[in-house]
Amino acid sequence: MCGIWAIFGADEDVSKQCASALKIAHRGPDAFRIENVNHYNNCCFGFHRLAIVDDLYGMQPMRVHSHPHIWLCYNGEIYNYKKVQKEYDFEYLTECDGEAIIHLYAMGGIEAAASLLDGVFAFILLDTANRKVFLGRDLFGVRPMFKLLKDDGFLAVCSEAKGLTGLAHGDKDHDIDLMPFPPGHYESYDLLNNGKVKLLETVRYHSIGETPKWAKISGCAKPRSEDIKENIRLMLTEAVRKRLMAHRRIGCLLSGGLDSSLICSLLIKTAKEQGITYPVQTFSIGMEGSPDLKAARKVANYLGTEHHEVVFTAEEGIEVLEDVIYSLETYDITTIRASVGMYLVSKYINKMTDSVVIFSGEGADEVCQGYIYFHKAPSAEEASVDSHRLLKDLYMFDVLRADRTTAAHGLELRVPFLDHHFTSYFLSLPSELKQPTKGIEKYILRSAFDGLGLLPDDILWRPKEAFSDGVSSEKRSWFEVLQDYIETQVNEEVLEDAAKKYPFNPPKTKEGYFYRSVYEKHFHGQAENHIKYIWMPSWSETSDPSARTLKHYKSS
Repeated sequence: MCGIWAIFGADEDVSKQCASALKIAHRGPDAFRIENVNHYNNCCFGFHRLAIVDDLYGMQPMRVHSHPHIWLCYNGEIYNYKKVQKEYDFEYLTECDGEAIIHLYAMGGIEAAASLLDGVFAFILLDTANRKVFLGRDLFGVRPMFKLLKDDGFLAVCSEAKGLTGLAHGDKDHDIDLMPFPPGHYESYDLLNNGKVKLLETVRYHSIGETPKWAKISGCAKPRSEDIKENIRLMLTEAVRKRLMAHRRIGCLLSGGLDSSLICSLLIKTAKEQGITYPVQTFSIGMEGSPDLKAARKVANYLGTEHHEVVFTAEEGIEVLEDVIYSLETYDITTIRASVGMYLVSKYINKMTDSVVIFSGEGADEVCQGYIYFHKAPSAEEASVDSHRLLKDLYMFDVLRADRTTAAHGLELRVPFLDHHFTSYFLSLPSELKQPTKGIEKYILRSAFDGLGLLPDDILWRPKEAFSDGVSSEKRSWFEVLQDYIETQVNEEVLEDAAKKYPFNPPKTKEGYFYRSVYEKHFHGQAENHIKYIWMPSWSETSDPSARTLKHYKSS
């Protein structure tokens, strides 16, 4: 996890604009560099580094002697960098996984540089010899990237929107052209003589559910068994194994639910096999009486981890609300609710431990139809369609939450459930197999690991608990705590005029209005760019996104 920033074709003094790069310093607390592009005084790169691999040669923008005309600034992890080196006979000059991007581009152009990468990434690549600029982002948008492209050819790129706000303004004094870069795409630009750029094309290089192109590289894909459950075990275990790539200590978020517990168990198993000798640190968070704390404690004891519990009060959660919204760059209700706990536990990890690379169970609910509302799906086919929708929009919701709350405290999150090989296989299964079965969501996933002793049975088969609810007391939900507080902060009159003030995604509740007001304070006028809609459960008669409002909740 790092912070990348670049501008091309600035009209103003570049040194003044570079101050914007400091707004994402939290993403890379280990080192910082600003570097101008040779012969282009109005173009430069900025980089905040969190050193995970190759402490000596990992600074960016990266250039290598074999291809001095290629400049690379990237945020991500390329898990198959050694395999593509073997396949295409590259000579690496560093130990950095991202160097693979340079060699793949030099070999086969931007299509190869994006589609042959097994990993998560956002990159800016400059080819001064051919006067081209390229941007690319991973399939699910696990690593963030925003761009600001003006009609006059000015281009600015950054890991987070806050690093671009104020660089260029629209006619209503806000950055109307500041957009998240689309996941699973790359873009090509001409670099003109004056340093400005001209957009040539935007290309989707991979689609959700397709077998990744890199799987054809020898050694990248394991043969499939006829046994679906065995394939699920093999692919998820391999997804965890490849993500052990790090020179820093690895830990794991642990809520005590199926997803994080399963990842934690596989992490400990594969870490031992890889020769990692230090005890894995696990981290759970909740309010007093939280079911997550109790369940996570049981898993940690079962697995023998070095476990840390963070207990927070209503006052502590409310106190960080504005910081959370600023970090997230969103006004989505369920995202903000769930982010407070993750923000606080990340803060604890940063201050109190030496774990830097953090594993998480993010993505399982979208891939494996784990949300409680999937019990209400009209058909297996419609459930599959909605699963694809959730995955396509992950970068605006759960992936956004997972990245921003950890990155705010200098941590790097890794998400095995969003491994491309695992997701493409799971999504290819018959629709009926992916549905909740016998009243239990993610039945096929649970069954695949049943009887192996990786987890206690009551954890493996624990009913779904939404993260923002699981951190709550069983008697009083976190969302109710928030609503009680916000009731005193927003009056009925302003809510009545909400649709006039905020015509796009107008808030319908006091809670929604409160979040929108804080968001607009920092990102005025960008609401339509950042998210397309407010996250709500499908096929459910509810006005609130909390799982605890659904009729099926723990009915089994």
